[in-house]
Amino acid sequence: MDQFKAFMVNKTEEDFSAEVKTIGLEDLPAGDVVIKVAFSSVNYKDGLASIPNGKIVRSYPFVPGIDLAGTVVTSKDGRFKEGDHVIATSYEIGVSHYGGFSEYARVPGDWIVPLPEGLSLGEAMVFGTAGFTAALSVHRLEENGLSPDKGKVLVTGSTGGVGSVAVAMLAKRGYHLVASTGKEAEHEYLRTIGAKEIISREELAGEKIKPLDRQLWAAAVDPVGGKTLAAILSKLEYNGSVAVSGLTGGTDVATTVFPFILRGINLLGIDSVYCPMETRKVIWQRMASDLKPDGLLETIKNEVSLGELPGVLSSILKGENRGRTIVKM
Repeated sequence: MDQFKAFMVNKTEEDFSAEVKTIGLEDLPAGDVVIKVAFSSVNYKDGLASIPNGKIVRSYPFVPGIDLAGTVVTSKDGRFKEGDHVIATSYEIGVSHYGGFSEYARVPGDWIVPLPEGLSLGEAMVFGTAGFTAALSVHRLEENGLSPDKGKVLVTGSTGGVGSVAVAMLAKRGYHLVASTGKEAEHEYLRTIGAKEIISREELAGEKIKPLDRQLWAAAVDPVGGKTLAAILSKLEYNGSVAVSGLTGGTDVATTVFPFILRGINLLGIDSVYCPMETRKVIWQRMASDLKPDGLLETIKNEVSLGELPGVLSSILKGENRGRTIVKM
């Protein structure tokens, strides 16, 4: 344990590096709990952390990886003991606090969730932050009145991490899923994980978006934002809701007040980073039970080693990823 491997990025005025290095426990930041990491996962934010101008990492050198799952080695926090299986995602992990792309991690106890019964460490990272975001989206939509009898549900960015998991979760819950994607080659994959209908990115958001359009969906999970979100708002059914969690389509949303004041549309913001721990535990418990897709976690999983990580990080930034990639330590 004194020496172990970690994927590190470093930036100076002259150079930038991203490579697997050997470090020690003394290199890890302060924290209450030392965890032997079994798995981490790859998210878009991790891809940004691996490039010099990604604007994610706050200081260098640094270990990225916003997710990790593993076994407690030592603990100064009475809530956790040696041998406990735990999950740590979000908060400052992989942003300003060394993250999960390391064989060992040290984090504050307040950031840790006990692994729920019904989930393995590997399955927890197939979910990871992307799965947690998808689950929180479904949870918020259902809190707001959504049920399978209300109508069709749209998922955008459906081959990505959040989108793939959302499709699989909603299918498990009995919803009629409409998946939006710009990747024609992935239609069979989307049907496999539960999509009943597939529409193109262009069909969803054409050249011109009307303030109000035909009412097509009872709800939507949108990790894309931008023009896509504007199109969704104009096409939701009366009193419909959209849970938005991302900005890969842009930060500006050119909409009007009409969907809100004439159709009672609800725009639900999804924040997985600082979600309160009380809610976080509820969501992880649902992910281990009624939101856990039967047998489909293996379908959406791609497992890589720490040494293969640089190539995967490059791919996720290019939008070439499908499903969820986990890193086995």
